[in-house]
Amino acid sequence: MVSEAKTLPNIDGEVINDEAWEGISAIKTFTQKSPDEGTPSTEQTIVKIMYSEETFYVSVVCYDSEPNKIVITDTRRDAPLNNTDSFMFVLDTYQDQQNGFVFGTNAGGIEYDAQVSGGGEGMSISSTRQSVGIGANFNINWDAAWEVKTKIGDFGWSAEFAIPFKTLRFSSKKNQTWGANFQRTIARRSEHVFWSPIPRQFSLNRLALAGIIKGINVPSSRNLKVMPYILGNNNDVKGEDSFSSSNNDLGLDAKVGLTSSLTLDLTYNTDFAQVEADEQQINLDRFSLFFPEKRGFFLENAGLFSAGENTYYGPDIEMFFSRRIGIVNGKQVPILGGGRLTGNIGGMKVGALNMRTKKVKDVSDGDNYSILRLRKELPNRTHFGAMVTNRQGLGDNGYTNNAYSFDGALGIGEAIQLTAFAAITDPAQNIENKNTYAYVLEANRNTKSFTNQIRYSEVGENFNPGMGFVKRLGYRKVLFRILNRTRPNDLFGLLELRPHITYWGYWKLDNGFQQTGFLHIDNHWEFRNGFRIDTGINFTKEGVEEAFPIVSDVIVPKGTYDNKELHIRTNTNLTKPFSIIIVNKTGGFFSGKRKNTDTTLRYRFGDRFTSEVISKYNDVNLPEGDFITHLIRSRLTYAITPKIYIQSLLQYNNQSDQYSMNWRFIWQQSAATGLYIVYNQSQDYDGIPIANSTKSFVIKYSYLFDALN
Repeated sequence: MVSEAKTLPNIDGEVINDEAWEGISAIKTFTQKSPDEGTPSTEQTIVKIMYSEETFYVSVVCYDSEPNKIVITDTRRDAPLNNTDSFMFVLDTYQDQQNGFVFGTNAGGIEYDAQVSGGGEGMSISSTRQSVGIGANFNINWDAAWEVKTKIGDFGWSAEFAIPFKTLRFSSKKNQTWGANFQRTIARRSEHVFWSPIPRQFSLNRLALAGIIKGINVPSSRNLKVMPYILGNNNDVKGEDSFSSSNNDLGLDAKVGLTSSLTLDLTYNTDFAQVEADEQQINLDRFSLFFPEKRGFFLENAGLFSAGENTYYGPDIEMFFSRRIGIVNGKQVPILGGGRLTGNIGGMKVGALNMRTKKVKDVSDGDNYSILRLRKELPNRTHFGAMVTNRQGLGDNGYTNNAYSFDGALGIGEAIQLTAFAAITDPAQNIENKNTYAYVLEANRNTKSFTNQIRYSEVGENFNPGMGFVKRLGYRKVLFRILNRTRPNDLFGLLELRPHITYWGYWKLDNGFQQTGFLHIDNHWEFRNGFRIDTGINFTKEGVEEAFPIVSDVIVPKGTYDNKELHIRTNTNLTKPFSIIIVNKTGGFFSGKRKNTDTTLRYRFGDRFTSEVISKYNDVNLPEGDFITHLIRSRLTYAITPKIYIQSLLQYNNQSDQYSMNWRFIWQQSAATGLYIVYNQSQDYDGIPIANSTKSFVIKYSYLFDALN
């Protein structure tokens, strides 16, 4: 039972001596998911919940017999919590077992929040993997307005959360029951414990396994937040067309709570200057690369707008890919503004979005983007939905692209789920109206010992979602996966063995020619001390119908190439101040051989400075020519406080011979508002066709006004 607050707590992290928490019912029973599944937690954890007219409060006391060994790996907002002493909880406010809000912190007091959709399906094989694409079932990029504070003492550590009801979405009835679960991580033992027990194959996001909390009397809905911004920037470009420019700008976002479950977001002169730069990629294939969305306005409720086929490596099909808005042929187009309506109407999830971009000479006359999404969610991970997208070109040469999709999922028992997706689009200009379809059929079974997956999909050669993403066209695809989890009682310090087989293949629809085949046979050896090694072999097939340039001066000829490669991955204990991850692939590659080494080095100094250096190296030897690709990426962060930090992203790509840096000073007020100072620089060294460089400096300040508070 959740208690109504008699005295409001002082949100400072001090729980034990705060009289506001005295007499509040406590949650004390926590069960391990790992390392020893089903056994009690090795340390005591006490959680208490209460609410006021405006705020939902959660406190936790994480007792620790060795408080000097508490691990804090990062102090940035939304930093991963799986390798640090942390506490997280999920709230299923509609108790529909489909949608949830995740809040968490570590002993250093960071703010960590995310949205869960689709019941948290798809998070079982790798729960540390976060969002992929616009519509992943776990959206870590969602940022909300709330508060948390922590305290470390000789008892362990404690935390207090204050979450305004305005931040959440819920029904309007009184005396509500919500789904909820609580998770604590004790990093030095790799121990993860839960209030409502979670089997090893699932994570906190598995809403069907959440417990319930009763007696929550929510307030009436009153929410109007306005977030204006002002910025100044300076640009210095040197190259074929050198110039310098300076300008100032302003705009605003607004959030209007129409009801307790329906929200209208508005934006004018939308700006994303504070967003971190994209991570560069090297393409050694002939299909499109996917770059995930990072812009905040498009990330809230992103799961609602998801429809298509997602894979571990990113989507093959995405009906709505928000990066289409504001980018035309690789060039940025300013967004004039727009709005998004999301929430529940009559038991139906509804999403509607309309955005308009500005005219840019010789690039775009502007476009209007519209989406309507409906989704009916039913018990046991079952849902059905439909979506319509429309892209309308403005100006004298305007065009229209429409796409229509239907999707659904059927849960059978606790372990099985069947999913389906089908879509049809308008044909592109001058294309005959046929083969503009796509569909996916999939079955999943997920138990404690086994994960089984089988999928069949087709994409017509003229499938053309004007607001979406399609990796390749005109194929049929088969995928299957079998994964086993075994936990030995006492075998050389092993925690878990995960032998598995994965296969996927693509065949052309018109002639049955196989474009790609990939058979992966592997075993993960995970040890209790945090060390892990994966030992695998890949059998690959690449069918090249037309010769293509794999790099600028090397052409892969037409043909079918059957190869095999050794796959070895290792990592040390990721909770330690220094850790390393190495992935090696060695073997055949198209008509020759490749040695691939991806190395990630992580080092932290105290709880304020963290660093990560990633090297992606390929040494390729082909009869047509030899070449080396090397992408180096470094991310450095110094956190003055959890809300004030400096972050840099430095990258070098030897293929383009280009160096880039992105420096950001962030002083967050709440969620995505505050002071941002951003410096970007890119330098092209190869001089083809001419050496060039770009420098930009931006100062942006945004503020959140709660008009009804």
